Amino acid sequence: MSRPRYVMTVDTKTCVGCNACVLACKSENGLPEQGYRDWIVTETTGAFPNLFQEIRSERCNHCDRSPCVSACPTGASYRQEDGIVLVDPAKCTGCKACIAACPYGARYVHPRGFVDKCTFCVHRLTAGKQPACVDICPTDSLTFGDLNDPRSAVSRLLKSRRHKTLLPEEGLLPHVFFLI
Repeated sequence: MSRPRYVMTVDTKTCVGCNACVLACKSENGLPEQGYRDWIVTETTGAFPNLFQEIRSERCNHCDRSPCVSACPTGASYRQEDGIVLVDPAKCTGCKACIAACPYGARYVHPRGFVDKCTFCVHRLTAGKQPACVDICPTDSLTFGDLNDPRSAVSRLLKSRRHKTLLPEEGLLPHVFFLI
């Protein structure tokens, strides 16, 4: 069997922007008051009276071609073989090169001086659990799993539903997909 390729889907038809994912992440990861690893975006398009509103839970997109990784001068930002992009706080100098390189605005400087971001709750994955945001979502809008497993929920969703990624023109091959 091939190595896992972890991805997340966000169902924009069922997400209500309740912020449960944001609060679960802050609690699970002990984030500082001004720290964040995910957030809610509400985007309205069209012209009255033909308006369309999309609500999205956003986070680091764990890209295959991660500009944050290539911008990091110390090697603190790195990509695991399973596709998860992480930051090693011990190697991070807080120079913010990765923050400038990320087109998704998915990183911030932790008060302790290192850059922080979504990890897909890698500590929970190693314990056989789902990311905290997925577990808590009251509308089951978030799905996480191995895209290389054709039987996984994320594989089935991406085969059966229209979807998009953010900033596809950047060519970064993100691992977060938005079901539309």
